[in-house]
Amino acid sequence: MTRATECRNFVIAGHAGSGKSTLSELMLYKAGAIGRPGTVDAKNTVSDFMADEQERRASIYSTCMNCMWKNNQFFFVDTPGYGEFIGQAAAAVRAADAALVVIDAIDGPQVGTARAWKMTKERRIPRFALVNRLDKERADFKATLEVMRGNHGRSVIIPLYWPVGSGDSFNRVVNVLFDRDIPAEIADDVAECRGLWLDAIAETDDELMMRYLDGEQLGDEEVLAGLKKSIKLGHTIPVFAGSSVKDVGITELMDAIIELFPTPLSYVTVDGAKRKISEDADAIGIVFKSINDPFIGQLTFVRVVSGIFKGDSDVWNLSRPGVKERIGSMFFMNGKSQTAVHEAGPGSIFAIAKLKDTHVGDTISANQNEKALPGITFPAPVMSYAVSAQKSGDDEKIAAGLHKIIECIPTVRLGRDEQTHEVLLSGMGDQQLAIVAKRLKDQFKVEAVLSTPRVPYRETITGAGDGHYRHKKQTGGAGQFAEVSLKISYNDSGYEFSNDVVGGAIPKNFIPAVEKGINDMLERGPLVGCPVERVRVSVYDGKYHPVDSNEMAFRIAGRMAFKEAMGKASPVLLEPIMRVNIHIPDTYMGDITGDLNHKRGRILGMEVEEGMQVVQAEVPLAEMHKYATELRSMTQGRGSFDMNFVRYEPVPPNLAAEISAKHQAESAEEQ
Repeated sequence: MTRATECRNFVIAGHAGSGKSTLSELMLYKAGAIGRPGTVDAKNTVSDFMADEQERRASIYSTCMNCMWKNNQFFFVDTPGYGEFIGQAAAAVRAADAALVVIDAIDGPQVGTARAWKMTKERRIPRFALVNRLDKERADFKATLEVMRGNHGRSVIIPLYWPVGSGDSFNRVVNVLFDRDIPAEIADDVAECRGLWLDAIAETDDELMMRYLDGEQLGDEEVLAGLKKSIKLGHTIPVFAGSSVKDVGITELMDAIIELFPTPLSYVTVDGAKRKISEDADAIGIVFKSINDPFIGQLTFVRVVSGIFKGDSDVWNLSRPGVKERIGSMFFMNGKSQTAVHEAGPGSIFAIAKLKDTHVGDTISANQNEKALPGITFPAPVMSYAVSAQKSGDDEKIAAGLHKIIECIPTVRLGRDEQTHEVLLSGMGDQQLAIVAKRLKDQFKVEAVLSTPRVPYRETITGAGDGHYRHKKQTGGAGQFAEVSLKISYNDSGYEFSNDVVGGAIPKNFIPAVEKGINDMLERGPLVGCPVERVRVSVYDGKYHPVDSNEMAFRIAGRMAFKEAMGKASPVLLEPIMRVNIHIPDTYMGDITGDLNHKRGRILGMEVEEGMQVVQAEVPLAEMHKYATELRSMTQGRGSFDMNFVRYEPVPPNLAAEISAKHQAESAEEQ
């Protein structure tokens, strides 16, 4: 087993198309983990091994890999760059000690780059950047660098390596701190970077700062120590230069991973308390990924935080008290390739087969008394489809299949809308949900129909109304009699019921039946059959018959009296309003704001986050069902968004009339 001091654990993140998978492939090849590097176009890379990924020629899932490089073991995760698959990247970042963000030297930082910077910054792990594809014709290292500096600051984004040549002539990189053989054409750029680094290094130590200001030359060992400290503190982001296709600058990157990336032996915060990580401590790790292997079954991926996990041993799921699991075989993974191992220490990523009740985000430990680690926060879904079976009787098969699929995709959720009674499949976009539906058909041989879900409207009133109803029915023998008078008014704090009957006009034992009738109408309002809210109801009068009155009669009278009162109280339809944050390059600002206006949206403000424009708006949910597709079309895939429910607001009268008319027509057709 590799010792923790010789282990490096990191995530490779960035925008789609920046070359992350190609870089991963080259690193494995250079380290001797694979015999020859594959390509995305040839559909034979280690990381994109799923059929969905090979078909799309793009990463959809995160892929765990490992290799040995100069007696150090790398555990790294290649992550997808498309926004719809952000959950895969979020989980991988949670399992990493450092992040390598890959940036295309032609297109520069994109929305996927911004997402990667944001996630890794929130995780507070050291961050590094690789400006990749410098061998391409339109590659521009300096232009890319300036955009990055505009986003983060000149004193934060500092090249550690500078490219020599560009396009076809790109042939090597130089270290701006330690190399002395600097070509004349880049000497000024290298000198500027060296100065920025020395400033940053000096700021990590007061004594070093005084000597630096006095003009004293700092030794190479002091520079290296200060460099590591500046990176660890998050003050600086070193930038590497390279080409993963031509294998230029990648050896230097891999050497720097050993030299500059942190070891797993650092401090971790658990429930607010810091503790030392050690190979001698109790084994504890976090589950961050799960896949269905066609031969082994469910594979659960664990990042070892501390201690040593061993095969053929028992562990406790600290996130689910009382759950005990058995670790049988353990594997180090390179894509779908498995290498059996007997133990795994801090920083390692290993897979376990067939755990019973352990899921993504859970903490496992050899010690039942350990405290669970913080879980993984995934973004909320932004798109939903109503799911139904294409063939009658397949509903249970579809539900069982979807539950198994979404166990491996935490950003996809399956639930039932209690108001519309639809089964909803929710995720980060139409592409992700289409992939889920395809897997359902391919793996479980059942086909689901995905359709636009109904909007969960609500109903309320804007005025006051009085309702009266006498229920009288004689069928031979005992009859039914009840009479109810009530008033309703708007109540901002919610539903409220009061019994204001005096003199025993309605006996107290029948009042609950009246309220049940009112509750019947609250569940299905008169406008479009949606729940009624924000109503105060006062029952103030009525009549009863000592023989013919019963609970059912008063329930019916209460229901019909409320319906009459509601019709007089200016009823209105309410729709859910969503708070939407849209992340886009500045180029698309006009298109996005114009489109939001067409969607009845209210723009609340704009800000810049990680180099991307963020448009903040409130938009009715009815306008957002297809927004993932529309945004991708408007921005050529360079935009992303998140949204959360805020409140209910009245639907404009003209739209409300259309919705009500449609509901009435559908109800008449059903009858």
